[in-house]
Amino acid sequence: MAKIYIHEQAEWPQFTWDAKSIAGLLSAVRLRQGELLGKMHGYGMSSRWNATLKALTEETIKSSAIEGVALNPESVRSSIARRLGLPAAGIREKEDLNVEGVVEMMLDATQNYEAPLNDTRLFGWHNSLFPTGYSGLHKIRVAAWRDAPMHVASGHRVGKEKIHFEAPPADRVEAEMTAFFDWMNGDSQPDPLLKAAIAHLWFVTIHPFEDGNGRITRAISDLCLARSDSSQQRFYSMSSQILEERTEYYNILESGQKGSMDITEWLMWFLRCLDRAIEKSNLITDGALEKESFFNRLKKQSVPLNDRQKKIVDKLFSGLDGKLTAEKWAKMTKSSPRTALRDIHELIAAGILVQNEEGGRSTSYRLAAAPAGEKH
Repeated sequence: MAKIYIHEQAEWPQFTWDAKSIAGLLSAVRLRQGELLGKMHGYGMSSRWNATLKALTEETIKSSAIEGVALNPESVRSSIARRLGLPAAGIREKEDLNVEGVVEMMLDATQNYEAPLNDTRLFGWHNSLFPTGYSGLHKIRVAAWRDAPMHVASGHRVGKEKIHFEAPPADRVEAEMTAFFDWMNGDSQPDPLLKAAIAHLWFVTIHPFEDGNGRITRAISDLCLARSDSSQQRFYSMSSQILEERTEYYNILESGQKGSMDITEWLMWFLRCLDRAIEKSNLITDGALEKESFFNRLKKQSVPLNDRQKKIVDKLFSGLDGKLTAEKWAKMTKSSPRTALRDIHELIAAGILVQNEEGGRSTSYRLAAAPAGEKH
């Protein structure tokens, strides 16, 4: 029987690649990463954590979206801010178990990046993803390695599915994960960016859980990237870029999981995707700097803002879905329409808000100097 998958090869898991082919790209990504970190160290601490909140919110939402799981952005942002002790947490609303679980996993991966990875830690992540023991309507094996065959397929008609990948047999999973942990916690691969790419392909190939493997894979990559940055603060979202390139992502994974142990093509794709993610992070970091300058200017001018106004202005900098209207203001601040209009008119008088061109029932408002990345 022909050996199709890399985990069937005698050399598994001894990955190989063409170091010369990736050298230039690896150096370019390291340079862009260093420039971003250097730039952020020039910002105030509040700006760095605001950018971190933005990046972690994006990473959490988009990693789930890759798997077709939709999370409420405001709930995710509020949960992360609350757990990090940031003022942007706002009023604590009813907890969403799905949101709280994936946030717990993401923060453990990025905030405790120096801690070793082991089965206890991954079982905790898995339990956080599936707190009820169900994936949708199906009861699954939670916080334990899978005990059944696993394959990745597309198509919904029984007998007509296209099999893209078959994972190692269940009786191999524990030994496979032991080898993976030894490598993850060791220093046999000194380059942290390559380690992030290899860990991604290696873990998703083992596919050790009944469900949730994709999200845990990307959390492991985030852990490796946090180690490469040597920082709990995150300024870019790899999953946001993967979501934009999802079709190619799945294609390159499928290709990398078949054939030989040479993973040069996968490493090249991963590094290019990471490079694009870091490049786009300038929208986040520029917004953080503008927000800091904005509030410093208000402080110097002794412009007082009440708590409702601070919340909305902060939200405008972080990214507001849709347009800001008096109705939306009242809903977000749990205030009356009259109070919302008074708050808005005070900010207009202070030169902080301006009214958009359209009027009547569609009257909406924006910051006088809109920050980079604001959604209108």
